[in-house]
Amino acid sequence: MSDPIRILLVDDHPVVRSGIRAMLLDQPGFALVGEAATGEEGVAEAARLHPDVVLMDLQLGAGLHGAEATRRITSAGPRPPHVLVLTTFDSDSDILAAIEAGATGYLLKDAPPEKLHAAIRSAAAGDSTLAPSVASRLLGRMRAPSATLTGRELEVLGLVAEGLSNRQISKRLFLSETTVKTHLVHIYAKLEVDSRTAAVAAATRSGLIRPR
Repeated sequence: MSDPIRILLVDDHPVVRSGIRAMLLDQPGFALVGEAATGEEGVAEAARLHPDVVLMDLQLGAGLHGAEATRRITSAGPRPPHVLVLTTFDSDSDILAAIEAGATGYLLKDAPPEKLHAAIRSAAAGDSTLAPSVASRLLGRMRAPSATLTGRELEVLGLVAEGLSNRQISKRLFLSETTVKTHLVHIYAKLEVDSRTAAVAAATRSGLIRPR
């Protein structure tokens, strides 16, 4: 028999972890080797346990975001584990952040157990699995790239939605204020709006960013 797929689960909700744990424990060929409730814990446990697959939520409380935790895990060592995002969010900003961070797959938490099991096996083999809505969004971006926002533009707009000023955004992203303003000009043009409020509203309606 081949060795079981070693899995690390990273999610800040105990009830969710319990449900996922139950779906994994009765599945042959899987070994849940650890759990973590924060991004920081997930990064540390991945380095300690050397799992094959990390199941990663994106929203992990006030600490390290799941995308940044993914980036740190996938860039550590010569043979880092594969990260399969398992979340409730499918906005463009969430998807792009996770994929750019090195996630192998992106699945939503309402996926049936058999889909999760198949996605874990695919991730362990280094193959990608995307939820249908995620695949549709990525395909839409490829078909109409001029009408979509870049990853950096989505980051800027997400911070605008949080209420940050241009100066605060520049400090958060290590950009000049002039660069932030340039990104906003491009965002306004692509969304066909003329204000920060209208840009946030348009992006939220179209699913580019998550409702606040």
